[in-house]
Amino acid sequence: MTYDGTINCFSGEKWDIRFLELAKHISKWSYDPSTRVGAVVAVGKKVIGVGYNGFSKGVKDLKERYEDRDLKYKLIVHAEVNALIMSGEKAQGASLYVYPSFSIPSCCSDCAKMIIQYGIREVVGYFPSEDDIERAKRWSASLELSKMMLDEASVLYRGVKRNG
Repeated sequence: MTYDGTINCFSGEKWDIRFLELAKHISKWSYDPSTRVGAVVAVGKKVIGVGYNGFSKGVKDLKERYEDRDLKYKLIVHAEVNALIMSGEKAQGASLYVYPSFSIPSCCSDCAKMIIQYGIREVVGYFPSEDDIERAKRWSASLELSKMMLDEASVLYRGVKRNG
């Protein structure tokens, strides 16, 4: 169920940008040298969970593991999932903000499954930039599945224009 407006039904554009910029900041905590992703779960103007992509607690963040794409994808927990885990039951009816956005919706199919299960109401990301096009191509099959699942589960997804 797409919503193409740029105003969050809970908070307004100013808060959308604040939460996306917070997700951008949190993305810098990731050790992944190729893709740093941050996520924020919010209800109204209140943050209830944050996450970044990385290995599970206690699993060593070794450079060679991040450089081996196949191994990395088997070990990594996505930012969206980490934010949902931190939010727990409070995620029900919340908004999920994701940075960066390779597409709208801004989540892969594995994350979409978790987003639906946790009861997230909407997924918000910046509209993709030209720099995001190549990454979106690599994830295109997953992004299409994500769109299908979110539509069927009536989870809204939308883009926000970047400032500047």
